[in-house]
Amino acid sequence: MKFLQTISIWRSLTKWQIKVLLATFAFVMMVSVLLYTQQLANELIQREQRIVTFYADIYKHYLSDVNKNADDFLFLLDRIVPSISFPVIFTDAKGNPNRPFSEYTLNVDIDTSLAPDRLKVQEQKLVDLLKTMGETYPPILIKDADGMMLGKIYYTNSALIRQMQLLPYIEIIIVSAFVLIGYIAFSYVRRTEESNVWVGMAKEAAHQLGTPLSSLLGWLEILRLNNDNPSSVQETAKEMENDLHRLNTIANRFSKIGSEPTKRRENISEIVEKVCSYLEKRVPHLGKKVSIERNLEDDIHVLANGELLEWVFENVLKNGVESIEAQSGLITVTLSKLTKGKVIITLKDNGKGMSGQVRRRIFEPGFTTKKRGWGLGLSLSKRIIERYHDGRIFVKESVIGKGTTFVIELPVIA
Repeated sequence: MKFLQTISIWRSLTKWQIKVLLATFAFVMMVSVLLYTQQLANELIQREQRIVTFYADIYKHYLSDVNKNADDFLFLLDRIVPSISFPVIFTDAKGNPNRPFSEYTLNVDIDTSLAPDRLKVQEQKLVDLLKTMGETYPPILIKDADGMMLGKIYYTNSALIRQMQLLPYIEIIIVSAFVLIGYIAFSYVRRTEESNVWVGMAKEAAHQLGTPLSSLLGWLEILRLNNDNPSSVQETAKEMENDLHRLNTIANRFSKIGSEPTKRRENISEIVEKVCSYLEKRVPHLGKKVSIERNLEDDIHVLANGELLEWVFENVLKNGVESIEAQSGLITVTLSKLTKGKVIITLKDNGKGMSGQVRRRIFEPGFTTKKRGWGLGLSLSKRIIERYHDGRIFVKESVIGKGTTFVIELPVIA
């Protein structure tokens, strides 16, 4: 139930509201990653500061101890130095680098093979590095027991911390780039889908108008052949009137696209019979002899929009007729009531059938295997049945060379 409520809430949101929610979610995620990474970096900084402070304390203790034990001092240095992974420079009391540079620096690139006349250049580089270190963290002062300044220890962040501090911004740039690429790609896909929908709508309009228009042409030919037979003229005029009403119905159908249809209590068997009777008389005008066999239970009512349900049955039946490549064929329509409060309508043809790939895509907007039709008909049928009538439409089975069976389920009302 909560899942259905969530879906209902999402459907009630506008496109811009969904975009704002997604953008807010992405922003919160990026800020969370930034804060978490910065927290880890701060913990590492504190750890390095404790290490360098402990290192400085060892020196202070050694310098202030009158009974200096060099072995203990070197032992401690051997244990603490490997744990220092960040740049450290020892200077004199004035902040000048001590010589030899390689013995008073840790994790600093020192070229020990330089000639004496090149040491000034290296010293200047160390002075510049000390200035940068001092701007990052204040140096640790080394004093003797009398408080006399003996030297300073400068240090800065390790490469790992610098990488961690940069990582969130790199992640944000990468994620933003992916979002931008995704937005451009989805916009292109959306424009393509919209184009396909318009093309499919045009094809579907032609498909819908094709039957009554071709029927009218046929009736005109019959009128010419039977103009001296009043009874035949009268019957033909009645059928032409039905086709004109059908054209008006088609116009009403397309006008309802995008709006919520009005539903009322309908006898589903009467709707199915009406569509079958209309198509049965007009199939010969399509150049085929197709019989529509009906097995309909009577007095089954549903809450529905009759015009839209007629459109669905007409779409499926016409697709069945078009799938029959032989000059004659059979479509069987079965309507029965299930014990679970549903009515099931089965429409089975003996046409050419569908492959598995076509079957999986048959309800996609704009998908078609013909030069005309099948662009939006089944997609609109699925929308009408499942969204507007809380039902279900699916292909039960389809075998190449033997035919296809469509099934429509609708809830029954008393």
